Formats: sequence, structure tokens, C-alpha cells
Amino acid sequence: MKTSVKKRLGRIEGQVRGLSQTVVEDRCCIDVVTQISAVRAALRRVEEEVLKDHVSHCVEHASASGDKVAQRRKIAELKAVVGPNDDRRCAFRLGA
Repeated sequence: MKTSVKKRLGRIEGQVRGLSQTVVEDRCCIDVVTQISAVRAALRRVEEEVLKDHVSHCVEHASASGDKVAQRRKIAELKAVVGPNDDRRCAFRLGA
């Protein structure tokens, strides 16, 4: 996961530099908004990958351990990050 996330973040970094350049060049507002949307989508994909990894390792380990405190802690972490009013709840499916 680390290699994939690092590559994605490198690409996002390039996108953000390009976005900054569109502002410097005083490009059309819709071009800037389109680039912002692309960066946000790329960040969401990274976030989903990290969350899936967290579930498949950290949460799964806590669940298998039988330690109720550890299980509750991991569930609380997920709830704090992916709240009930968060659109990610539809995009992020456990075990997907």
C-alpha cells in the first residue's frame, strides 16, 4: 500500500503545482475549478486506499484478537473519520 499511496501522492503534488500555475496564469475560473475537482477526486482515492488498508489490517487484527477494548477503539477511530453525515460512507465499503 505504501508504494501505491506514495506514487498517487506524487501525482497529486504535480496536479497541485499545475493548479497553482493556472492561477498564476490567470486562467479561466472554470479551468481552476475543474483542476481543483480533479485533485479532490485523486485525494479521495488515496483516502479510500488507506482506509481499506486500515480495515484489512488494524481493524481485522483487533477483531480477531478478541480484545473488546481494542475492537471498540478501532470502531471509534473509523466513526471519527467516516462520520454518519459523510459522503464517503457510500464509496467506502468494508471488505470491498
